[in-house]
Amino acid sequence: MTPLMITLMVVAGIALLIAIGYLNHVAENGKLEKARTKVELGDRLRRCSEITEVFPGQLMSPALKLLLARLELNVVQRMLNMEKGNAQLKHRIGELEEQIAKGEGIDIPNPVTPIQTEAKAKDVRFLLEALHGQVTRAAHDGFLQTSEAKHWIREIRTILVNLHIEFFNNLGQTALSQDQPGQARLAFERGVQYLRNQPDPVTYQQQLLAMEKQLARANSVVLTNTAPTEDDDNALTEGLKQDDTESEWKKKVIYD
Repeated sequence: MTPLMITLMVVAGIALLIAIGYLNHVAENGKLEKARTKVELGDRLRRCSEITEVFPGQLMSPALKLLLARLELNVVQRMLNMEKGNAQLKHRIGELEEQIAKGEGIDIPNPVTPIQTEAKAKDVRFLLEALHGQVTRAAHDGFLQTSEAKHWIREIRTILVNLHIEFFNNLGQTALSQDQPGQARLAFERGVQYLRNQPDPVTYQQQLLAMEKQLARANSVVLTNTAPTEDDDNALTEGLKQDDTESEWKKKVIYD
């Protein structure tokens, strides 16, 4: 065997080792990417399911319910492509397709959940933030058209405003029912300020007027409760008369 042939064989061996190493690297990266995608899809599925199940019924519309079903269906279908024998995923796809086929007549079993505490308002706000993330990601993946994604981002903002309107209104009404007009006035003031600070306050003009009426009502109750009563006036008058009498007596003592 000539030196040239030996050299060529060595070079070929090195090239083969490099190729094997590269292929192993590609295979490892593929496995890691598949695992990462699986975890990501699982997280998106969990978030979609949570929003669908626990979102307050008074804020859930048929259009929103349909969107959530479509987003979940997209995720489940992608997961099934990675786990083709998963019977649970296949069953869920059938359920979602059945719901979507109903269109605007889709079932909305979400119960009405009054927003009466700061904690509850924050919980719903977090759900809206999660929904915003789902819409943004679906648009990035090409599942939602840009125009549709922008539409839903505007809708999410509207729902967020309605959430705050309900919260401040419920907070104020509860305070009034508990004979706490000062707390009620504070709640309605926060509501009025929130609506006035909206970038498009004209859109919420009616809600602002209604909140201002509630504020005026609470303020009236506060003023009524703090106004002096007839007994207070009598006590004050008697006190002034007594002060005048004592002053006259002191003057007589001094000048006599």
